[in-house]
Amino acid sequence: MRRGFGLLTAIIIVVTVSFLMLAMTKLTTSSVKTTSDIYLKAQAELLLKSATEYAMLAISGHDNSQSCVEHINITYPNQDKPTHEMNLTIYYIYAGVAPNNCNSVLEDNISTRESNLTVIIDTVVSVDKNNTGATEDIVLTRRTIQKP
Repeated sequence: MRRGFGLLTAIIIVVTVSFLMLAMTKLTTSSVKTTSDIYLKAQAELLLKSATEYAMLAISGHDNSQSCVEHINITYPNQDKPTHEMNLTIYYIYAGVAPNNCNSVLEDNISTRESNLTVIIDTVVSVDKNNTGATEDIVLTRRTIQKP
């Protein structure tokens, strides 16, 4: 009778320890995934600001008398295996005659000369789940009004 009780106690202890080990493994895996997602989101926030500044640089270096910079697509860190993709759409606010071949012109009754050639930049940064292993979709958007 005593041998049977000892065997039963040993089985209960082994099962209890295995459940505790399984719970520890699950918590460790979950925290690693959460940390990775937080890192990717923080990186996306920085790229969101950088892409907007890059758009301003592209607009200021472009000859707007012939055409407009309307869309910019950037992949980070490279095109072969990107972790982040940035898509920018640029809308111009003109008073008077808009440049040729510029489809994204918002006409408004601008009352001051200083407000002419103001741009609205819509920036969308998304994380590629296939290349990063992110567990959730990470998409950040930002709309800014800038004066080049």
